[in-house]
Amino acid sequence: MSKSIKLAILGLGTVGTGVLRLLEDNLAELKRRSGHDIIITEVGTRRQRDDINPSIQQNSDLMAIAASDNVDIVIEVMGGQTVAKDVIIHAIKQGKHVVTANKALLAEHGNEIFALAEKHHVHVAYEAAVAGGIPIIKVLREALAANNIEWLTGIINGTGNFIMTEMRDKGRDFDDVLHEAQALGYAEADPTFDVEGIDAAHKLALLASIAFGIPLQFDKVYCEGITDITLQDVTYAEELGYRIKHLGFAVRRYDTANGDSLDMPSLAQTATGIELRVHPTLIPENALLANVNGVKNAVLVNSHPLGQTLYYGDGAGAGATASAVMADVMDLIRVLTATNHGHHVPHLAFMPDALADTPILAIDHIVTGYYLRLQADDTPGVLAGVTGILSEAGINIDAILQKPVHQKGQVPIIILTLPVVESQMNVAINKIEALAAIHSKVVRIRLHDLT
Repeated sequence: MSKSIKLAILGLGTVGTGVLRLLEDNLAELKRRSGHDIIITEVGTRRQRDDINPSIQQNSDLMAIAASDNVDIVIEVMGGQTVAKDVIIHAIKQGKHVVTANKALLAEHGNEIFALAEKHHVHVAYEAAVAGGIPIIKVLREALAANNIEWLTGIINGTGNFIMTEMRDKGRDFDDVLHEAQALGYAEADPTFDVEGIDAAHKLALLASIAFGIPLQFDKVYCEGITDITLQDVTYAEELGYRIKHLGFAVRRYDTANGDSLDMPSLAQTATGIELRVHPTLIPENALLANVNGVKNAVLVNSHPLGQTLYYGDGAGAGATASAVMADVMDLIRVLTATNHGHHVPHLAFMPDALADTPILAIDHIVTGYYLRLQADDTPGVLAGVTGILSEAGINIDAILQKPVHQKGQVPIIILTLPVVESQMNVAINKIEALAAIHSKVVRIRLHDLT
């Protein structure tokens, strides 16, 4: 039996307006898919807009909207953490289902919000919080539910990917590309969340919880941005057959002493810890992720028995995010209208009382290869001194590139190493930087073979 499902949109910025327009454009198709009329009854906006259908109530009192009897599902797309958190909690306590695109709020307060939703028997859906229109939340929670997910990695911030792509393709400096990204609306006036990896870390915390069945732990994600990446590093990486991408990694670690491989361990093994990290990474130029360019996002997942799968698409923008928001709305409509109200997929994919306490590993324990760039005096014996330190630390060298570019009698030396525990590399770098012939800090970029 058909019924009317009433929605409220809180926030009419780019995403909120996109949801509104998507509903107007696809209303007939949405009814065909759901079997019900979908109606926007209220919108939360600070100012009255004359481009909104007059049948929709415009209201600046968000708490009143969240408690309204004329609303079944609350869509929060205004961002921020203070007001958004208060409104979402109020809506949950009023028995309303919630759809949100707010990755920062969920990454930092999701454990509290999801527990409250369980208590009040409502659902908080958040597909739009990670990777825009790519349905990666649904994939991890549902499509891969029978799989044991071992690791995932991906480009989950379009702004950073745009900057790295422009630096590589057009030989532009970081600051130059950042200014263009701001002019195009890809980056905010304060781009810190994007370029320092905080936005990606928020998303990675969510993905890891769903993949591994652990509580949200944003505060334990190692986060390193791209602001120190130079055109010089991008160029040298290309010469060596690599590209630099700003990646997030969530990895079950079984034996931190056994190399860089992220391949599947024996199913009989128990994970000793989980790596959660966001940082610039060298990957082979023929790797799938190396060829994800511009503002696109992509997530590579390795699971058993399926193996590797790649999910690619627009990671932001009105259309992509509105698509994800409405996918969540459609799921909740099925919950609201089911004749037998069965249990919905748990918020973090695993039953709340079955979340694991697997520890999050400190960055010192990870195992990767490394790209090292040194600025050294152009004198005999310098390279031998550097390689000797690496050898003493048990670090094997994969490649060395010494450039004939002189600057005040100095030359750049680029070294690629085989995988090693990061703590060993830290010791070696400290010793290298202490050499009189080495000038400035050693540039270190982690390296993974994702082919």
